[in-house]
Amino acid sequence: MKKGRNAEEQHIIVSAFSNGQGHLFLFWDDLCDEEKDTLISEVRNIDYAVIEEAKRLFRTPLQERHEIGIPKVITIPETPAEIEREHEAKSAGEELLKRGRIACFTAAGGQSSRLGLDIPKGAFSVTPVKGKTLFQVHAEKILFMQRKYRAQIPWIIMVSGTNREQTVQFFEKNNYFGLEKDIVLFIEQGMFPALDEGGKILMRDRHGLFLSPTGHGGTFSALSNSGALFSWLRGQGIQEIFYFQVDNVLVKILDPVFIGYHRMNGCEMSSKAVRKTDPKEKVGVFALEDGKLTVIEYSELEEVVSKHEGLNEMSFTAGSIAIHIVNLDFADRISRGGFTLPLHLAHKTIPYMDEKGRKVEPNKSNGYKIETFIFDALKSTIASIIMEVRREEEFSPLKNRTGPDSPETVLKHLLQFFASWLEDAGIKVPRGNDGLPVYKIEVSPLFAALEEDFLKKVDRGLELTGDIYID
Repeated sequence: MKKGRNAEEQHIIVSAFSNGQGHLFLFWDDLCDEEKDTLISEVRNIDYAVIEEAKRLFRTPLQERHEIGIPKVITIPETPAEIEREHEAKSAGEELLKRGRIACFTAAGGQSSRLGLDIPKGAFSVTPVKGKTLFQVHAEKILFMQRKYRAQIPWIIMVSGTNREQTVQFFEKNNYFGLEKDIVLFIEQGMFPALDEGGKILMRDRHGLFLSPTGHGGTFSALSNSGALFSWLRGQGIQEIFYFQVDNVLVKILDPVFIGYHRMNGCEMSSKAVRKTDPKEKVGVFALEDGKLTVIEYSELEEVVSKHEGLNEMSFTAGSIAIHIVNLDFADRISRGGFTLPLHLAHKTIPYMDEKGRKVEPNKSNGYKIETFIFDALKSTIASIIMEVRREEEFSPLKNRTGPDSPETVLKHLLQFFASWLEDAGIKVPRGNDGLPVYKIEVSPLFAALEEDFLKKVDRGLELTGDIYID
C-alpha cells in the first residue's frame, strides 16, 4: 500500500487497492508533486461501480432480447393526407421556433485522428468552394434560423477533456461565427478509463490513466453536471433540445417539421431515420423490444434476428442517424441520480504502459473502451416518434480518412445536395460522366439553410459557367 500526502489522497489510494486497481499507484514513489496531482485527479474520478459493470459485461454474452418488433415510422409523405399532416407539423414547429422554445445541442467531443489531423473534428474543412469547417456550417445554419424566426437559439456544444481548449479557442478565433457569445455554451462530457481484458485499468503513462469520452450517452450527465444549466435553459424559455452530432454536414438543424411532429405527439424524445438499403451498413436500426423503442446496433442485428422467426436483417429498415429532439424536462429527469444509461464495450487496440514503465503499442485489440449511447434513453420514454428523411438531404457523416464517410464522400454529397437545389429552381447544372456537377457549387447557410428559402431567393436565370458560391 502506498502512502498519500494527506488523508484525502490516502482514502483515494486505499479505494483503488480495495477495488483491485492498486497497480495505478505502482510508480507513486517516483513521481514529482505535479505528476502525483495529475494521477490523484484522474483516479479520484473513477466510478468503480461502472468498472464492475463493465467487467460483468466481459463475462456476459449478448443480452437475450425478448419480444422484438418493428416500430411505426412517419414515412416521407406521398398521399395528400400525409402532405397535409406534414404541413400541420411544420406550422406547429415554426410556432415553437418563433417563441424561442428550442435550443441546439451538438455532440462534438471527437478529434480528427482518424482523418489524420490533431484538431477537433468540428474544425475540419468540408465545403466545396470556401472550405468551411463543420463548426462554421452548423453555426451559420443556426444563425440563419435565428434571423428567420427572430428568436434567440442557445447552442450547447458538448466537448471532451481532450478537445475542450482547442474548441473554445477555435470559436474565439472566429468570433463565434457571428453568434452571440453568451448563448454558445461549452460543456464537457465525462471520461471513462479503458480496461485490459482482465478488467484492469490501463495506464497512459506513469502518472495518468488511458481515458476516453463516455460516448454520446454522456449528453445527459454532461447537462446535469454543468451546474445550473437546466435552470438557465428554463429561464430562457427553452422546452426542447434539438440534438445532432458534429460530423454530419447535411443535418437539417431545427427542422420545423420534425419539431412539430415531436410536439404534436407529446413526445419526450424523438428521432430521425433514413431507410437502410444494405443490411451490412454500419448504422443501428430502430426496433421495439418488449414494446419499448430501442436501437439495435449493426454488430448485433444478425444475431438478434436469428432468434426470431419471421424476421431478418432487412425487416428493420429505419436506420438511426443520431438526430433527436429531447424534451428538457425528460432530459432533467433521465440525468438525475447519476449515470443511468447502460454501458457498451468496444474491443479496441489501446496503447498502454506496462508494469515496467514501458510504452506498448499493440498490433491487435487488447482492451475495452466503455461507452454509452444517447438512444438508450428511448427505452425510458412514454411517447416518441421516428421520422423518416431522405438520406441524400440529411445524412453525410465524416468519420474515416478514406472510403465510406470520408472527406471524399462528404464532398460528393455536398455537391449533389447543392446541385439538386439549383435544379429544383430550374437552373441547369452541367454534369460529368460520373453524374457529379462539373463545377464546384456551394450555397452559404446564411443565404438559405432550408431549400424552401433558397427557392424563394435564388436568381432563376443563373447560368453556371464555373465554380460558384451563392451568398
